[in-house]
Amino acid sequence: MEDRLGEIRGGGPPRRHNARTIAALTGNPGCTRRAVLDSAGADKPALAERLGFPARFGQSRFAITRGNAFEAQLKADGGVELLRLVAERLGVPVPPGATWTDLGGDDDRPGRSRAALTAPGDGPALFDHPLLGLDVAGRRVHLEPDLVAARLAGRFHVVEIKSFPVIDGQADPAKVAAAAIQSAVYVLALRELLAAEGRDPELVSHEVVLICPRNFGNRPVASLLDVRRQLLVLRRQLARMARVDELLATVPAGFTADPAADPGVLAAALHQVPARYAPDCLAVCELAHFCRHEARGHTGALGRPVREALGGVVEVADVLALAEGGRAPEPEQAEAAALLRAAARLRADALTGNPA
Repeated sequence: MEDRLGEIRGGGPPRRHNARTIAALTGNPGCTRRAVLDSAGADKPALAERLGFPARFGQSRFAITRGNAFEAQLKADGGVELLRLVAERLGVPVPPGATWTDLGGDDDRPGRSRAALTAPGDGPALFDHPLLGLDVAGRRVHLEPDLVAARLAGRFHVVEIKSFPVIDGQADPAKVAAAAIQSAVYVLALRELLAAEGRDPELVSHEVVLICPRNFGNRPVASLLDVRRQLLVLRRQLARMARVDELLATVPAGFTADPAADPGVLAAALHQVPARYAPDCLAVCELAHFCRHEARGHTGALGRPVREALGGVVEVADVLALAEGGRAPEPEQAEAAALLRAAARLRADALTGNPA
């Protein structure tokens, strides 16, 4: 299987999963194309560039630099300010003598992270750069949360540090939602780690501490995110995702996602593996613009609610024909056809000023 995955991505080293890619993948579990490419560790940004549909999302260099500076500011002096913020938001006294453990580096990080996070004791501590694991589509994926605040008030709390601002007590809802699902990935991974070591997974709180800059400065403000709903969605979607070997059985022989291949060959190969494009993909998937171009004329390009409401009607041309009564619907399209005809009548009445 590893040989086949290497052939698909072109033989180079695989790109690693992170919480963002898992969140995006579980948000669209029906997309076989993304599941295959992510399982192979394909370089989707380079692939999109080669196809002529470069990705148009992501942070600017300025935003990345600002975010790194903000994180360094919070973690300075052994995380004193960070500990104060977390304790204050959790409503517990700032614990004296809290330890700071940096689990970064290349020397057996999974083992050191497991030993540190599952060690007995309940003293206050902050763990930086832990390496957690999660099974995704039959493969073990390593994750690196910004920080895990442990054993404050006897529980673990994931701390997510983001550089988007909280202005007058409000942050961008889309960015907060993205932070919540990414944090849920870390909560689930940490709970599974504790369970594997015979400890109570409920020691990991479902409340995540989100720390952002206040207004337009670098002064931090902490908020609590309840990620119970995101955890339910994440577990359900991960359970639904097919295993890698089952996915590969559906992929044609010779399929390639090697960015060095001819663009025409790449496009033809991708067309052989079904995608499930929706406008939401534009914010999370590097291949979204390619898939959007491919989906032109399909109801899926109008969004998941439209596709689901028109269940079984794939082509926009068929939608219009059914609405106008130009063709008889298939049995499974009867309900959608009736709704379309009713909508067409209402629209015509509205345009002519003759109420039905």
